[in-house]
Amino acid sequence: MKLIKTLVFLILVTIGTSLSAQDFKKLDKSPMDIAAYPSNYKESNKELKIIYSRPQLKGRTLSKLAPNGEIWRTGANEAPELTLYKDFYFNGINLKAGSYALLTIPGEKEWTIILHSELNTWGSYFYKKENDIARISVPVTSTSDSLEAFSIAFEEDDKNIIMHMGWDTIRVAVPFKKIQ
Repeated sequence: MKLIKTLVFLILVTIGTSLSAQDFKKLDKSPMDIAAYPSNYKESNKELKIIYSRPQLKGRTLSKLAPNGEIWRTGANEAPELTLYKDFYFNGINLKAGSYALLTIPGEKEWTIILHSELNTWGSYFYKKENDIARISVPVTSTSDSLEAFSIAFEEDDKNIIMHMGWDTIRVAVPFKKIQ
């Protein structure tokens, strides 16, 4: 009888353990990150924020990962989602507060930055130009400091909030003009 109770107990424990086990996926190779302005965590009244994934060079070239002249999702995995918490001017266009996908066309001397209406898209595979909300071309600069992971940061400059993007030795600065 003791043997039967022990077997029943072991079977129940085994079934219970297997029923509650979860299949958690492994960490992404290009982890998700958030950049916001203001960037300090003490300030809860954000003006804009971007959620994006951070691919890494890992011995590859930037020109292979984000080829010049081709639409790029501006990071990895899903296209980044830029949320504006107030209206801004973007290349002379009055952008309403809301969320936009961020896509890019890299170039040797300038990058075209695209704010797009199609959210929750994987990469840029289904890009349709007719869903663009606004575009701006910004100059490319380079530095001797190489960034292994694609990175985005914000800073304020006069009446603009500048979104800085960098990867490898390439840097671009994208202005969002505050509406007073």
